[in-house]
Amino acid sequence: MKLLAVLLLTVLPSMFSSLEFRNIGPLNGRIDTVSGVPGDPRVYYAGGLGGLFKSVDGGVSWESVFNKQHVSSIGAVAVAPSDPHIVYVGTGEPNLRNDVSFGDGMYRSNDGGTTWQHLGLDASGSVARIAIDPKDPQRVFVAVSGDFYHPNSERGVFRTLDGGKTWEKVLAAGDRTGASGLAMDPSDPNHLFAGLWEAWRTPYHLNSGGKDDGLY
Repeated sequence: MKLLAVLLLTVLPSMFSSLEFRNIGPLNGRIDTVSGVPGDPRVYYAGGLGGLFKSVDGGVSWESVFNKQHVSSIGAVAVAPSDPHIVYVGTGEPNLRNDVSFGDGMYRSNDGGTTWQHLGLDASGSVARIAIDPKDPQRVFVAVSGDFYHPNSERGVFRTLDGGKTWEKVLAAGDRTGASGLAMDPSDPNHLFAGLWEAWRTPYHLNSGGKDDGLY
C-alpha cells in the first residue's frame, strides 16, 4: 500500500507532455489581471479593458460581475487568502498604451463579486497590483501607477489598515513616478517589494523611465 501511495503521488513530466495552452476566455478585449482562490481550482477572476469576469467552473463559463459600476477598465484584482468572499479591485489599465483606459480608484466586494463598494483613491488613474495580508484582509497594499496623461500626487504605494476606509501613501517619488509592481512575502507580510516607474505620455510622445525607477 505504501508503494502504491508513492506511485500515485509521483508526478512525472510525461504525464503532462500532451497538454497545451488553450484560450478559455472571457471575450473581454484584453486581459490585464487574473486572480484565483487558494484551495479552489475552479474559481477565477479575470479583468481588463471590458470589466471583471468570474468563473466558478475552471474557465468553462464566465460571468460579468462588475458591469453595474461607473467604470469598466480593470487594472488589478486580488482575493483575500483568509476569506475568498473578499475581493479587491483596482480600476484603470496599468499597461501604458496610446489608448489606455482610466479608472476611478479601488473597490471591494464582501460576497465574491456580487456587490461592490467604492473605496476611494478616485484620482489614481490606474492600479497595477494589489497585495493583501494573508491573515488580515483589512490590511492591503496597492501599487498605483497614476494618471499617465497628467502629473498627479495620487501615485505610488498606498496602504489601508481598515479595509479601504482610509489610505496612507507609504512609498512615493514625485507626481510623474508611479508604482508598477508589488509583491508581499507570503511567510512575512511585513516584507514587501515594489517597483517604481516614471511613465507618462502625450498624444505624440511616450516617456518611460526616470531617476527614481527601480525596486524598493
